[in-house]
Amino acid sequence: MKLNEINIRDPFVLKEDGVYYLYGTRAKDFGCGVAGFDVYTSTNLEDWSEPEVCFDSEKAELNRHVNWAPEVHKYNGKFYMFATFTRENGLRGTFSLVSDNPSGPFTLHSKKALTPSEWECLDGTLYIDKNGEPYLVFCHEHTQIIDGTVCYVKLNDELTESIGNAEYIFSGSSPYFIDKKPEGEHYITDGPFMYRTKNGELLMIWSTFINHKYSQCVAKSDNGEITGSFEHLPPLITDDGGHGMIFEADGRLLLTFHTPNKTLDERPTFIELKDDGNTLILK
Repeated sequence: MKLNEINIRDPFVLKEDGVYYLYGTRAKDFGCGVAGFDVYTSTNLEDWSEPEVCFDSEKAELNRHVNWAPEVHKYNGKFYMFATFTRENGLRGTFSLVSDNPSGPFTLHSKKALTPSEWECLDGTLYIDKNGEPYLVFCHEHTQIIDGTVCYVKLNDELTESIGNAEYIFSGSSPYFIDKKPEGEHYITDGPFMYRTKNGELLMIWSTFINHKYSQCVAKSDNGEITGSFEHLPPLITDDGGHGMIFEADGRLLLTFHTPNKTLDERPTFIELKDDGNTLILK
């Protein structure tokens, strides 16, 4: 398969032993009731395998509604998937899953969502700080609080549960490039992903809508850690593309995101980035 034949949202790429593993949200029905996730594999980022099921949410009793935004991180010798599902209380939350192999099958790892039980949340991503401590960075959804936020919560070393309270990072209305809306209109936050530059700066890429178009944004911590205040930098993509992540391939730094943001038309896209030490720039 070629990239233009793969219909997924929220693409995420992991490289392991010379193989690229591509995960994402099944685009049919906007990822609702789709019973899990697939993985595609490639050795050159151009030719991809047919999709193989890597997680069956029906078997795990997690196919209540959404199956969103799977991403896979290697941690302590195993592969951990973080993905968003609808909980028994009807609210969305991010769970952890685990496998010995990046192809899966993944099994449920956390007993419950890692995000707060009474919050509507999505798009949890793993962040490991300079001391090796794990955190989940996620979004508190605009559907519940109008002005969506990005937050973080500390995880235990086993990645099975969160520790302490969730902490606020910023709101969807906070960037200088966001048009202020009438009271009651929503500000969206989704798809956070953490990246450390060659100079040690901590960046977060995340998505929202700018002038009604899906966009890929960048923010920078003022102390080089998740606990810092984040300054909003110029967006990377402002023309109907977002929910991205960053990976390395053959000496290149690549951003992958889905575009267009229209159900059944979404395709993963790869664009090369430059890390100038302070921020990220499209090459």
